[in-house]
Amino acid sequence: MLTYLIIFPEFVFAFIVGAMGWWLERKLTARFQYRVGPPWYQSFIDIAKLFTKETLMPRNASKWLFILSPIIAFSSTTIFSLAILQSYFMHNSFTIDVIVLLYLLIVPSLCIIIGSFASNNPLALVGATREIKLMLAYEFVFIVSLVIIIIKSGGSIKLNGIIAAQQATHAHIASLSGIIASILGLFYLQAKLGIVPFDAAEAEQEIMGGTMIEYSGSLLGFFRATKLLLYGSLPLLLILLFGQFPHSRAWQKFLTIPAEYIIIILLVAVIKNINPRLRIKEILNFFWFFLFPVGIVGIILALRGM
Repeated sequence: MLTYLIIFPEFVFAFIVGAMGWWLERKLTARFQYRVGPPWYQSFIDIAKLFTKETLMPRNASKWLFILSPIIAFSSTTIFSLAILQSYFMHNSFTIDVIVLLYLLIVPSLCIIIGSFASNNPLALVGATREIKLMLAYEFVFIVSLVIIIIKSGGSIKLNGIIAAQQATHAHIASLSGIIASILGLFYLQAKLGIVPFDAAEAEQEIMGGTMIEYSGSLLGFFRATKLLLYGSLPLLLILLFGQFPHSRAWQKFLTIPAEYIIIILLVAVIKNINPRLRIKEILNFFWFFLFPVGIVGIILALRGM
């Protein structure tokens, strides 16, 4: 009964939000390029079509690792999405800490790497090595962003504590260190979703899809569904971490958060369309030698209450 009353509706809601977020990013990209763009239901059709196609197995692949990787990635992302929605709707009674959320976010990337190595395809191996380097870059910067938020929340690692700290005073993004943490979080989202300029792990023009080159049918569908759920839950996580403005009325919350979500998707689309794909070396330099020092400045400002 719990599954039907709580978990299933929230999963459907997360899936719909992710599909509409993905569509909005694609539609904005099309308009930037003077194209019409896909209809609103295109994301649903793309996922459904993959689950109706035949799944091909590479000849020399490690079969079970190849099959289990997308399923585990989808399962981890589903749990993450449900946790975010529970925190959004029931943050006063639902408790989860950001360390657990970080763990759930790392699992899909690890599954992509494992699945690529299991496929035993040279181009997939290139994509996997790129994904490893990307993880070392963007996950590290996101941890710095979380450290800033934890300091500003009085040392609380609980997501409901972070939300409560903002609602008691002001949203973290309304401070200088909070702005820095928000910028780090936005670039983390861009890289985590593998969107230009941080899509070197797939890079269809260079390595024919890289990490996804051997996946097809329902297995590829699980990976695409994982990305779709992240389109819905990751922006919402950033909103809960940085943009929880104090509201005197409940209805104000349900108006401002969708607006913030649309703004995040718009920023993602703008960054995507004004930048070319970066090389791995350029991505590492950007995250390690630019964003990380900026994050250190943010930590110092947070410690000083700024």
